[in-house]
Amino acid sequence: MDVLKFGGTSVGSASTIKQVVEILNDSNNPKIVVLSAMSGVTNLLVGLHQAAIIQDKDGMEKIMGALTEKHHQAIDELFIDAAKDDVLQAINEYLETIYTVAQAPLQPTSYAELVTYGETLLTRIFSEYLTQQNQPNVLLDSKTFMHVGTVENPDVDQVSQLLKKQIEQHPECSLFISQGFVCLDENGALSTLKRGGSDFSATIIGAAIDAEAVQIWTDIDGLHNNDPRYVEETRPIEHLTYNEAAELAYFGAKVLHPQTVAPVIDRDIPVWLKNTFEPHAPGTKISNEHHNRGLKAISAKDGITAIKIRSNRMLGAHGFLKTIFEIFDRHETSIDMITTSEVAISLTIDDDKNLEAIVTEISVIAAVSVEQDHSIICIVGENLIADHESYKAFGLLNNLPVRMISYGGSKNNISLLVPSKDKIAALQYLNTQLFKLQGVMA
Repeated sequence: MDVLKFGGTSVGSASTIKQVVEILNDSNNPKIVVLSAMSGVTNLLVGLHQAAIIQDKDGMEKIMGALTEKHHQAIDELFIDAAKDDVLQAINEYLETIYTVAQAPLQPTSYAELVTYGETLLTRIFSEYLTQQNQPNVLLDSKTFMHVGTVENPDVDQVSQLLKKQIEQHPECSLFISQGFVCLDENGALSTLKRGGSDFSATIIGAAIDAEAVQIWTDIDGLHNNDPRYVEETRPIEHLTYNEAAELAYFGAKVLHPQTVAPVIDRDIPVWLKNTFEPHAPGTKISNEHHNRGLKAISAKDGITAIKIRSNRMLGAHGFLKTIFEIFDRHETSIDMITTSEVAISLTIDDDKNLEAIVTEISVIAAVSVEQDHSIICIVGENLIADHESYKAFGLLNNLPVRMISYGGSKNNISLLVPSKDKIAALQYLNTQLFKLQGVMA
């Protein structure tokens, strides 16, 4: 059995939904299809929650109108006769429930309840459309099996037990539809896998059923060797190892959720990144297979804050770093990059909500300076440390405004910190120069 996930742009209209159905028909393998909400819908639902907080009635009605129009238009273009009436009735009932939740006094679970309705709406429409096309399918409610516990360490065994039991109840069916993004937390409360988490849903499900493969379908043909939004003539990468893909996703590759590959690594389930609008393009395969060593890709992560800590207490002393790490741990703030000298520590974080409190604590024992609006540029390849060509990359740094370098913590990653205003120029420069070193122009 395969798992196929389709993102919001892949199911953003009636025409793209029809394209997805054609892709499903290309293979006779049993499959679970994991769907995001239609493009733009989750943003509308987030806006609805924000309007509900301040009881902006006009804003809520405007958003409900947009939600209704978007889904009604898709239904009008997909369905005919009695089937259309039945689907409209079901979707209207969902929409009424959404509005009721928004109007009622908000509860701790109201946010998750509202923002996850986009997937519920779309999967109902999609399943009914398949039925109209004489394609038997079973619509699974992810709330009944995506009991992941903690998002950071999902309980795949629990998901497996619950999901397999449901699949076994339908031995005649080879096509299952379910929602991405939606889950239950360790307390059994409705929650989400965070924005973009449908990729993560797909690989959790893939691991849970020991899938042959997980396919993630988006609007781009695989993971590119640089960010095509800023760099011309990028090219898709045919093969990546799990570690390479994880590094690129964490450091900003938008086509893949950062936690996507984690559930499938130990089970050696390949992940394919494919383009819904060019379904026969090769895409990118992520697996344990090792192909070309050396440089593979460059990505960038924005919203980085650099913190420099200086204290003469560090000189010849031990335990100072431990004290600093404990401060960040108390404030639940992860560190991305770190370099040290005899009397100074430079580090970066991507979550600054507790920055003021962190700086206040550190200031008691050291001098602290903060620089915001930075980006981490990540250069990724297989075993870069052993690839002597990668050392030539350091010769290029004189032409870049680099504030920090991290090299050696991972065999697959060289990380550079630059001011965000210089990010695009740095990506373009490195793209040309690094791939020239390999003899391959991107």
